[in-house]
Amino acid sequence: MSITPAPTTDPLIVAKFGGTSVADYAAMCRSANIVIANPNTKIVLISACSGVTNLLVELATGISDSVLRQQHLQQLATIHQQIINQLQQPQTVSAAIDTLLDDVASAAAQAAIKPSSQLTDQLVSHGELLSTHLFNQILIELGATAVRFDIRNVMRTDAQFGKAVPQPECIRQLAQQHLLPLLATQVVVSQGFIGSDDQGNTTTLGRGGSDYSAALIAEAVDASTLEIWTDVPGMYTTDPRITAAAKPIKEISFSEASEMANFGAKILHPSTLVPAVRQQIPVFVGSSKAPQQGGTWIRKTVDQAPLFRALALRGNQTMVTLTSLNMFHAYGFLAEVFRILAEHKISVDLITTSEVSVSLTLDQTDTGGGAPTLPIAVVEQLNQLCRVEIEQGLSLVALIGNRMSDSKGSAKHIFGALDAYNLRLICYGASPHNLCFLVNEIDAKSVVNTLHQQLLE
Repeated sequence: MSITPAPTTDPLIVAKFGGTSVADYAAMCRSANIVIANPNTKIVLISACSGVTNLLVELATGISDSVLRQQHLQQLATIHQQIINQLQQPQTVSAAIDTLLDDVASAAAQAAIKPSSQLTDQLVSHGELLSTHLFNQILIELGATAVRFDIRNVMRTDAQFGKAVPQPECIRQLAQQHLLPLLATQVVVSQGFIGSDDQGNTTTLGRGGSDYSAALIAEAVDASTLEIWTDVPGMYTTDPRITAAAKPIKEISFSEASEMANFGAKILHPSTLVPAVRQQIPVFVGSSKAPQQGGTWIRKTVDQAPLFRALALRGNQTMVTLTSLNMFHAYGFLAEVFRILAEHKISVDLITTSEVSVSLTLDQTDTGGGAPTLPIAVVEQLNQLCRVEIEQGLSLVALIGNRMSDSKGSAKHIFGALDAYNLRLICYGASPHNLCFLVNEIDAKSVVNTLHQQLLE
């Protein structure tokens, strides 16, 4: 995809703040002060307040118990009312917040009768629509000149509700037309995660899609830097909640960071870096709670590229094994399997093959939650070709580094450390930047701790 850059002007920073960075009034004030401290920060995309999206997803699944549904709605109202109560001029946003909460209540009642993916997107989008009203007002009360903007006017996607696919060329055209003219005199506050299709229907980019939204907007306006503000000071050698000895990474390449995001490092959405790589936009990841601690810079090239850089863990994995003697010395079997999967828009993540079987994992990209699985119609079609086994309760462990498949003895070092564990579906050699495998979910954290101690400490 070729996207022609606009002429270079003053530095333009797009900043994205996650749910914990806008969780309450104090968190919003900290994040707003980060924006105000850098006059080059012109576009701010934020997530829903922490916990709000989960409540909205539950409402979208359809809560028939009216008392329970009302409890969820009251929790939503309380989260936002607590922030309103601390504003200097609460009356400026109260009416808009009340209207949005009424819309949520109406959609939740519809979902209780007949839930749908389109209604789910409509419901969960309200988290960002609510939080941006509050954050924009806080910026204004702290002295900034700011305006709230509905990102659905720019973030054009297809109509795959729950995991909509963005249209970068269209986003760029709309951003240049509607967004750039606003930046000369003010900060624009808008929503991550959500967009709209050609018919004006609200869509979402999948769970965690706020980062991706920010990268797409940064690309569309030719930003000089994309900042991702979260609750940890940058990327680590693994999740510090799993391994206490995890170390911060000051600088990492696009290739390594992409692998980490794809294989479960929750600090970045897997698609975030794609637009940044297309336009070579440096990405900074830092903590809104402690901006003075610095963070991680993600760039095309870095000074140091160690053999082993980090470990990522992704839970809730589903492995599908397809077995048929027709595979043996035959052609066309895999083509037919993937034709069926493509027909039903099933996204495959990892794959390994033997003479008579193929094992693959299913990608989880929508907002529904839960372990991914094959729809009954897909299983029925595949059963006509082969025996289908579906296994859940698995986790994916990925070791990220550089030129690992070219380094003699590295595989022995890795697998030797894991002789006490049962490893499944090992993928190695397709990329010089990763080695990944499945383990039983109960062993996952222990496996990560063992590898971190042996390879990274």
